[in-house]
Amino acid sequence: MALVQQIQLQTGGSGARDGARRITGSPALRTIGRRLLAAIPVLIGVTFLTFAVMSTLPNTTAQAILGLNATPSAVRALNQSLGLNQPFLERYWHWLVNVLHGNLGTSIEGASVNHELAIHVPTTLGLLLYALVVSVVLAIIVATLAARRPNGIADRISLAVSMLGLSTAPYAFAFLLIIIFAVKLQWFPVLSGPVNSPASFFRNLTLPAASIGFGLFAIYTRLLRADLVEQMQREDYIVTAKAKGVAPWRVLIRHALRNSMFNLITVIGLNLGGLVGAAAIIETIFQVQGIGNDLLTGISNHDEPLVEGIVLVFALVTVLGNLLADLAYAVLDPRIRYGSSTS
Repeated sequence: MALVQQIQLQTGGSGARDGARRITGSPALRTIGRRLLAAIPVLIGVTFLTFAVMSTLPNTTAQAILGLNATPSAVRALNQSLGLNQPFLERYWHWLVNVLHGNLGTSIEGASVNHELAIHVPTTLGLLLYALVVSVVLAIIVATLAARRPNGIADRISLAVSMLGLSTAPYAFAFLLIIIFAVKLQWFPVLSGPVNSPASFFRNLTLPAASIGFGLFAIYTRLLRADLVEQMQREDYIVTAKAKGVAPWRVLIRHALRNSMFNLITVIGLNLGGLVGAAAIIETIFQVQGIGNDLLTGISNHDEPLVEGIVLVFALVTVLGNLLADLAYAVLDPRIRYGSSTS
């Protein structure tokens, strides 16, 4: 009996080791590890450049706190008390060491940056995710309908709407939405309130998300429509599927759309960085309590710790978003295997 138990323990231990070896040897995990390691110098470079730009802005943090009429002696005293009279590299090194210990510092208003981000990051991420998901879903639907009959009614309408979205600035579209849906129809509030429930999320963030997502929808629709039309007219596998009698809608959705998603995912990954500026402007217009609004406030107040913390969060979101885009390639096409051939 003891011998049987010993054999079972040995078998179970070897099975666990084999499972752990398979997991650690996974190409996907190796890809994730390499991308995360490569992101470290990127994050350091982004925060360093932000620190440098904040240091070259006119006036100082003490001047922003005390006002333009403050005496030079008062400004020097406050700079010394805040540690802002230290050399640039020394200040950045102290900030970086604190970040590695999980401390993003204290804003000039005395609040913890960690606490401010914990409160406002979910709102901004929810807003960006809301705008991105709705714009992608609508773009896929509209582009598929337009590509079904090129130069048809649906295609011409989608072209007109897309050109409108490409030629309209997000802030201008935001004011148009406020006039129509907040002032005239009164379906949504002019200024966003706190987001503490699903109902308040959709009520307060629908107009800001539409302002951000309309331009994205226009880009994705034109890109996907052009790719689908090219796939349907020129690719050999599409001609083969049609020759076999496969229904046109089935060919379009199951074959052409799947392959056209690669370019769409690439553009989505590239657009993540641009969403940062859009979020800052739109959140300020609608007074959304997110980090985009805090970013502009921190820049105007010369609040280095707050700005650095927000930039770090946006950089992390961009890096992780592009990593997910790379992994999505393997999901769409199982033939793609990252790290399978290494020299």
